[in-house]
Amino acid sequence: MGKGRLEAFSDGVMAIIITIMVLELKVPHGSDLAAVRPLLPSFLSYALSFIYVGIYWNNHHHLLQTAEKVSGGVLWANLNLLFWLSLFPFATGWMGENHFEPLPSATYGFVLLMAAIAYYVLQRCIISAGGPQSLLQRALGADWKGKLSPLIYIAAIAASFLTHWVAQALYVVVALLWLVPDRRIERAVGVD
Repeated sequence: MGKGRLEAFSDGVMAIIITIMVLELKVPHGSDLAAVRPLLPSFLSYALSFIYVGIYWNNHHHLLQTAEKVSGGVLWANLNLLFWLSLFPFATGWMGENHFEPLPSATYGFVLLMAAIAYYVLQRCIISAGGPQSLLQRALGADWKGKLSPLIYIAAIAASFLTHWVAQALYVVVALLWLVPDRRIERAVGVD
């Protein structure tokens, strides 16, 4: 299978994820700001998750640019990533509807953590399919953001049960770390 088909399938799934998330947003019952206030946690959860899906979509695109071949392992690793991303609407909705309560906030963090691990596994499968001198292996280097992010997610999950606003801040911190596309891969494939 060519990587174009894999990328198109993944793009479609991510578009559906965003669509499901936006459909979960409720319309205010009133026309003043007081009617919007109770919906603010749901909107903030949606906005953060939209950014995360955008980050994954962008970095997934760059990641697949480095893939020299698509093996069965790459296909399954990609499906694993899409599975965890497909749980974003559930975790987002639950956290927003319950105003960032501890268990929904921790569940959101768990889904983010598992998506990060799945992304790492996909990276390793692409490297394995490309061999020891694969373009992705050369581009990643030390991958400090990839190693730091899961640690921050674990801290955020724990913080959810102590001070859930700290957890939310940590989720935002990781999103800010990844907001700029991965320049290492752009440099490796010659994209400016």
